[in-house]
Amino acid sequence: MRKTTRYPVSGANSLWHVYKTVPFIKVIKNFIIIQLARYIPFLACKNWMYRTFLRMNIGEQTSFALMVMLDIMYPEKIKVGKNTIIGYNTTILAHEYLIDEYRIGNIEIGDEVMVGANTTILPGVTIGDGAIVSAGTLVHQDVPAGSFVGGNPMQIIYTAEEMKERKKNNPVYIVE
Repeated sequence: MRKTTRYPVSGANSLWHVYKTVPFIKVIKNFIIIQLARYIPFLACKNWMYRTFLRMNIGEQTSFALMVMLDIMYPEKIKVGKNTIIGYNTTILAHEYLIDEYRIGNIEIGDEVMVGANTTILPGVTIGDGAIVSAGTLVHQDVPAGSFVGGNPMQIIYTAEEMKERKKNNPVYIVE
């Protein structure tokens, strides 16, 4: 189960109540910053914008590829470790609006994580250090450190131990 806080609503669906849950001016400011950063080719500048204007916790040398879409409502709930790559057109959500409730949850992405292109990360998920998330994955549950995951819905393809064994037998990783 993802770690989210649930807020029930009555009457119209929860998205209809959006500006009761998050200030309109915050959404506009976040939208502008995120849209600008999606196209800026300078990685350090993107990280500075995210840290300064969105209050995100982002590690050094982390790279957000072109077109990454961050949560517009609650970007401050996203934490990304150092030396991590977030692939092209990935979506990271810290909220979800449903018919009779909305949910908010922190996203924690560890150090030296590789998230492939066109991945969607749902609220309340933790991705452990050194994990690899295959392109096009729907991350709907926690990802163990060092593992390789992929698919929709996400499944573990290789555990951390299996990944270590694969690297041991791969000449690319052998240092002489």
